[in-house]
Amino acid sequence: MAEAPLPDAARAALRRLGVERLMGALPRTSAAAGVALLGAAGALRQLGWPRSFAARVPIDRDGAPLPWFTYPAIALLAPRLRPTLRVFEYGAGNSTRWWAARVASVHSVEHDEAWVARLQATLPSNAALEHQPLGGSDDGERYVNAASRRVEAEGAPFDVVVIDGRERNRCVPATLRALSAGGVIVWDNSERPRYEPGLAALADAGFRRIDLHGLGPVNPYGWCTSVLYRDGNVLGL
Repeated sequence: MAEAPLPDAARAALRRLGVERLMGALPRTSAAAGVALLGAAGALRQLGWPRSFAARVPIDRDGAPLPWFTYPAIALLAPRLRPTLRVFEYGAGNSTRWWAARVASVHSVEHDEAWVARLQATLPSNAALEHQPLGGSDDGERYVNAASRRVEAEGAPFDVVVIDGRERNRCVPATLRALSAGGVIVWDNSERPRYEPGLAALADAGFRRIDLHGLGPVNPYGWCTSVLYRDGNVLGL
């Protein structure tokens, strides 16, 4: 049986909700699928997905910054954060501003010098950003060890380490050295097979894992952000 075209009224409603561009990629969407998408569109609008999709930037419905995690991961993390927490990020962006608005401090490392220069001016006073290139004479060692070096310099561990940049598997040893006893790790795109060695190393170190699949800002497809934790962690998991 041939698929029924998406009704004009449904397509017009989707256009008003800001997801017409997405529908343009689905010209043969059935009427049933269109109705289902319409049902979800209200929730997507509440999350700010149409705005972030149009802007190609992870933001909420009011334009405030979001981390480029799945919405289920953001929903898990946000109510558990406390203003006393210290966060380290491998990979900076709107997430840096999001963390900074909720915790005591956030320190991020980035390999892209142009991106660092662009982002630096947007950060609040409790956010620090360092540039460490990949490759070169040290083969990126200063990048992958940035978290543990920062702990050595400041004399205090991090409560959350976000692994969302380059060389993610290689960042695991430094992450373990940098974490507080109750520290938590957030690993984005954890569904990708190439990250299995790093995630396995964390499992061997006693971390349990919550895989949070779903849609997130910007992208018209889902992925997985994982939260890794042990007993007595700072998020109360």
